[in-house]
Amino acid sequence: MHIELFLEEPSAEAFLSGFLHNLLPAETTWNPIVFQGKSDLLANLERRLKGYKSWMPEDWKIVVLIDEDRADCLSLKQQMETAAANAGLITRSAANGGTFTVLNRIAVEELEAWFFGDVEALATAYPGVSPNLGAKAKYRNPDAIGGGTWEALERVLQRAGYFAAGLSKIEVAREMARHMDAGRNTSASFKCFTDGLAAL
Repeated sequence: MHIELFLEEPSAEAFLSGFLHNLLPAETTWNPIVFQGKSDLLANLERRLKGYKSWMPEDWKIVVLIDEDRADCLSLKQQMETAAANAGLITRSAANGGTFTVLNRIAVEELEAWFFGDVEALATAYPGVSPNLGAKAKYRNPDAIGGGTWEALERVLQRAGYFAAGLSKIEVAREMARHMDAGRNTSASFKCFTDGLAAL
């Protein structure tokens, strides 16, 4: 099987490029396609999917991943589902347990919430971050961290002595890919993503 990954930003590519080999069967290949942000991805999604529909082999799948960014999650998901339906491709949501080609997923509220979902990996990648961070009320539910998850991650890492000049999202994504364990991640949107991949 081959997976085309439609991603909104380079940090998602950095994370998934390093992490997916831990999650997918060895024979699975993937190709990340990075758009110029979420608005660019959504604006071009239907057209790109129609293009794939015209030639895509049967063993190819498409995974679309965007950040919620405090937008309406249901509305975003419907927009993605409609684009796939208009392109003539079946999504997991529309397949009712059957075979599907497109997996639409949303990181709530941002990719960095997934990193808070595995505090052990975060503390391993960045010694100085407390391994008990996840026990604090503010970080207990990674998908509900207020005020922006990348900003919260920047504050946590700066307090631990890292990124004094500002968070490098790509560097952090690469490091987290090396250490993250999908089985212990507490982010609901991350679990939704990995469950969807398993269903492919």
